[in-house]
Amino acid sequence: MSSAKEANLSALYAELNKYGQNGEYERALKAANKILQLKVDEEKAFHCKIVSLIQLSKFNDALNFINKTPKLSGDLIFEKAYCQYRLNQAQEALKTVNSEQQLSVKLKELKAQILYRLEKYEECFDVYRDIIKNTEDEYEDERETNLSAVIANLYIEGSEKELPALRETTYELVYNTACQLIGKKQYVEAEKKLRQAEKMCREMLEEDGSTEEDIEEELAIIRVQLAYCLQLQGREKEAQGIYTSALKRKPDDASLVAIASNNSVTINKDQNVFDSKKKMKSASSDGLEHKLTSRQRKNIALNQCLMLLYTNQGDQCQKLCEQISKQYPDLADDLSLVIATQMAREGRARDAAAVLEKAAAASPSRELEMKLASVQLLLTEGDRKEACRILKNLGDSTFKPGIVSALVTLYLADNNREGASSILRDAVDWYKRSKDKGDLRLLWRQAADLHMRSGEPNIAAQSLEELLRLNPDSKKTLAQLVIAYAQFDPAKATALSKKLPDLDCQGQDVDALESSNWIMGTKVIKKATKVEPSPGSKAGTPGDELLQKKLKKKRKRKGKLPKPYESGVLPDPNPDRWLPKHERPGYRKKKVDRRNKDAGIGKGTQGAAAGASDMYDMSKVQNQSKASPAATSPAVEPGPRQQQRKVTQKNKKGKGKR
Repeated sequence: MSSAKEANLSALYAELNKYGQNGEYERALKAANKILQLKVDEEKAFHCKIVSLIQLSKFNDALNFINKTPKLSGDLIFEKAYCQYRLNQAQEALKTVNSEQQLSVKLKELKAQILYRLEKYEECFDVYRDIIKNTEDEYEDERETNLSAVIANLYIEGSEKELPALRETTYELVYNTACQLIGKKQYVEAEKKLRQAEKMCREMLEEDGSTEEDIEEELAIIRVQLAYCLQLQGREKEAQGIYTSALKRKPDDASLVAIASNNSVTINKDQNVFDSKKKMKSASSDGLEHKLTSRQRKNIALNQCLMLLYTNQGDQCQKLCEQISKQYPDLADDLSLVIATQMAREGRARDAAAVLEKAAAASPSRELEMKLASVQLLLTEGDRKEACRILKNLGDSTFKPGIVSALVTLYLADNNREGASSILRDAVDWYKRSKDKGDLRLLWRQAADLHMRSGEPNIAAQSLEELLRLNPDSKKTLAQLVIAYAQFDPAKATALSKKLPDLDCQGQDVDALESSNWIMGTKVIKKATKVEPSPGSKAGTPGDELLQKKLKKKRKRKGKLPKPYESGVLPDPNPDRWLPKHERPGYRKKKVDRRNKDAGIGKGTQGAAAGASDMYDMSKVQNQSKASPAATSPAVEPGPRQQQRKVTQKNKKGKGKR
């Protein structure tokens, strides 16, 4: 019996080996099961069974067998972790890999894939760099391509890690380089790389003998990325065309369909709502949670809320926003803005402002943004007092020039000059204590002007001092400061006034300037008579010379006459002969008899009979038609003018209604 059993086992081993080498995993699985029935503790047969299940994509069955038989699966760390990875149990797969102290090359590569799935790109980068350094085999190009994808994601996240530049020998490497450039916001260079990758992809796949369908499937990924790059450059029409053509081909890649649909919806915005609804369903279908990155999933979720906002589905929008904020807490601020916008559309601006204030309290990093949005909503309701209260409670941000300007404007709109003066005074004091001065000349000048008008010259002097410190050569500021000090500190005003430049009045005759009319307009000068110079003025003063030039009369020139004209023989021609008749002095408009203005209409042609004139007098024809209800027009075939007759009937009805 034992010899027969051993013979049977050897035959089954031979079958198992044969089926495994030929890739006939269904038969290999049956052979392994037969061996395990004869010999339960056979490790090699169990290992072959697990590998066959993995090759047949029965990952759940393989993992269950591994967990049920820990004695036989002690060395199957890679197989267990791989099954967990394929079943989207990335965290468990990482724990399984880390349980092994010495990682083989294939375990390191699996760990790198798991870290990439978990979006731990910096750790993934370190693992790939270690593999590439210490390994030389036929998979170098694939590892370098994966490393370039990791680098692209690090650039998108804004990582400060020192990242190497890789080769561009394949279209995948060129594509990933373009993704890196997009992460750096170098969109023009990225567009060039994507077009280069598209060309290389077609050439390489045609050389490999791929079908046109396979080529188009691979090119679709590059083209959708190109469309995204064009969209970021503001070339939305080109991008929309690429998205539409990509979706028309109905690619098998669900993640590609979701991204193209979502990006197309963002271009549509509040237009083509029905088309956007269909595309948003494709972008948010089931089964995409493991095929898209968390960043992509969050953007699609946010766009779903915006889609409901654009379609005025307020209740659904609010419910979805609350649901997504629990799922993605880092989107809570953006979702609060969506909810507030929806409330404002419904006429609940005050409730929307309350929502934004609550969100600002929960998110210090975006407090200023949220509160400014709530201020805007309050101002649409005309609630300036509440808006001022929020702006005054912004902490140090209250003293930013833009917010100070807004507060002053709002206070002055309420005729609260004291409040405007107070905020400017506080701003002046704050900037005196602050290290960050900046260019605040406009703020100082406006503060000084307002305080001078409000009767607070001492505070105005402080602003002018700061302004003079920033621009010591400004004589205007110095003069204003002297005026301010003159009202409360005459001694200091006198001392400062000595820094003002002296007035140079030498060589000027005041009497001549006062008596001259050169500062008047030209019309006044023409009417002015001869002005005698003042007794004290000297001959040749500038004012006198200018006056003489202005008072010189223009010489009248004789009009040109026709050449054959002889003086005394013919009367002088009319000087206004070149003007139109209605512009000549003697022209009088003919009077029109308004009572009989229609009397001469349609007199007929010259020589017509007296009775024929009535035929052409349309006023009489109209009167006859109105007087006689039985009068009808000649019967004609219906034509295009039938529509005009309907219009006249409508006009008549309208007149009757009035």
